[in-house]
Amino acid sequence: MFVETAPPSAARSPVTAARATWRRRLARAAVPYAYVAPALAMVVIWTYRPLVGTAQLSLYSWNLLPTAPARPVGLDNYRRLLELPDLGHAVGRTFLVIVGLLPFTLLVPVVVGLLTRRVRGRARTVYQAMIFAPFLVAPVAAASVWLWLLDLHQGVVNRALGLSVNWFNDPHLALWAVILMTGWSLLGFAVLVVAAGLAGINPDYAQAAALDGARRGQITRWVTLPLLSPTLVFLLLMTVLLSGQLTFPLINTVTQGGPLNSTTTIYYLLWDYGFRDFNAGLASAAGILFFLGFTVLAAGLVWLSEKVTFHDN
Repeated sequence: MFVETAPPSAARSPVTAARATWRRRLARAAVPYAYVAPALAMVVIWTYRPLVGTAQLSLYSWNLLPTAPARPVGLDNYRRLLELPDLGHAVGRTFLVIVGLLPFTLLVPVVVGLLTRRVRGRARTVYQAMIFAPFLVAPVAAASVWLWLLDLHQGVVNRALGLSVNWFNDPHLALWAVILMTGWSLLGFAVLVVAAGLAGINPDYAQAAALDGARRGQITRWVTLPLLSPTLVFLLLMTVLLSGQLTFPLINTVTQGGPLNSTTTIYYLLWDYGFRDFNAGLASAAGILFFLGFTVLAAGLVWLSEKVTFHDN
């Protein structure tokens, strides 16, 4: 009786085995990149591709009309932009907005976060939800409410304080009113971030300090706040990078950059150049300059954040 068997398989050569091993390693290494590929594609499509287009458009003079061809002007848009006094004024107002928002994104959230740590149970969740609620209100709706609150004749604020102040038409007060509206909406987000940072601090540090005789204020000053510093640097970074974008819808709805350009920040200046003066090249040049400036600021703050985090570790 004969049984048919398969012929023995030929042994693989070392080159073939090395290639198979390399392919398996490549496949395993490509798996994480496959997960992030859709997000990277969106970043390229919605961020870097428009950025390249903006850089190209900054070298042309164009009035946004399809029938008018773009005329190459080289670096003339950048030279003209740096000669305009509006640029320096807008940068100064943006800096003032950032400084004015810091109490709403750093000081008050830390105080509220430390106070709410003493609240337990569902009451703490209710308090945090009430503080976070303004962040969910649409900017246009919030602007309408603030228009009513700060109205010259019927406003609740003027009536309560016994004043007769035209908040949005006074060049000395309009920007501070915008800062107040923006800070009111940002406060809830900042409080939530600070609460998350406090929750991530190991309570053993405070207990060890208390055993050594440290008082509550000393524990907060020398233990809690240093451990919370990475969170505070993150909030500072968000304030610097997002303040102009968050104030734009409020300025566009309430003041339109006035009175006397007192609320024209850099983001509103971009919109003004592009969609009011119809100068796409000048607006693109301003956008590139602002992008480079904020990139330098962001790099410095990220470096500071890494230093602070490394020191805590």
